[in-house]
Amino acid sequence: MYTVRFCPPLTVNKNRPVCLKDVGSDCFVRVRKRDLEKLEAEVRTLRELMPKVINSDVIDTIHKGRSLDAFKEHSDRELQRQREDCQHTRSRLDVALSECQREKQEKLVLKQQLWECREELQRQKAFCTDLGAATCTLLWSASQKEEAIRDILADGKLEPFLSIAGQTLETFIKFLNDEAKPQQSYNSKEHHLVLALAGVVTNIAAVSCGRDFLSSSAHILLNTLLQLLHLMKPGVFPKLKVLMLMALYNITISVNGLKLISENRGLPPLLCTLLEDPDPEVCLQSLRLFQSLLLEREVMSHMTADFLSCFPLSRIHLLASSRHPALKQTAKETLEDLASFTNTQTKDTEKEQ
Repeated sequence: MYTVRFCPPLTVNKNRPVCLKDVGSDCFVRVRKRDLEKLEAEVRTLRELMPKVINSDVIDTIHKGRSLDAFKEHSDRELQRQREDCQHTRSRLDVALSECQREKQEKLVLKQQLWECREELQRQKAFCTDLGAATCTLLWSASQKEEAIRDILADGKLEPFLSIAGQTLETFIKFLNDEAKPQQSYNSKEHHLVLALAGVVTNIAAVSCGRDFLSSSAHILLNTLLQLLHLMKPGVFPKLKVLMLMALYNITISVNGLKLISENRGLPPLLCTLLEDPDPEVCLQSLRLFQSLLLEREVMSHMTADFLSCFPLSRIHLLASSRHPALKQTAKETLEDLASFTNTQTKDTEKEQ
């Protein structure tokens, strides 16, 4: 092969072939005139067409093409980065899903354990309630004797017992004091338990040493009894109300106990509410508590305005015609005591004037 260097057009003889000397070598190449003319025409055509083809639009297109190539390369790198991020996120998702599945399994196990604990707790609660009801019932029976009360006081354990009794009564009444549950709870172990607790407190208050102890060391319990009587709706737990009213009545036999209970500002409206109870025994014990207050003139002197302003005399007159013998008699005696007290107050007022 020989290298041919193209030089500017030469003037040649048409009848003779043209020889071109290669500047870079000692060889010559023989070219046909026809081929040279053809090459010369092609070069001339390229020179004429090149400015028309390669203009600013083509250059812009080339630049845009280069820009697109750069953008494509950048997009490819960004896409690769996003794929790597996606792969990393997917890996983290797989780990999170595995962790979530493991936690679900643990949660199921914990739920099962919680259910078993609740079942066990319910069984223990039922057992403790049965045991408490049976024990307190025995204690209620034993506390009917004065010697037993003295022994209980001498043991020094009565104060924590009364604290537990007050908390148990409060929990029972606040939880079940609605329209549906009490009727279903009259025969429950919890109901028997609180009845026994209230009965023990009543029996303690029936003994002089017990009254003194309650008046001096059981103020929280006595206030709790008054508050719970406020919460209990008419016709609900009548036996429990009767026992609590009997305990308060026994307390008022003591001067200190009477003063403590009479200082409660909620007592007048409480008695008014209790006298409207449909159960005759509740009305009877409410009247007896009111009578106990009437018998102490000094205690009633600072309560006269409250009692006379809200006390339902019409209800007492209605109870005085009740078919319940004890209620009827107590209502009549209450009216007489109230009239006597009112007359005494009137005479004292006239003397002062």
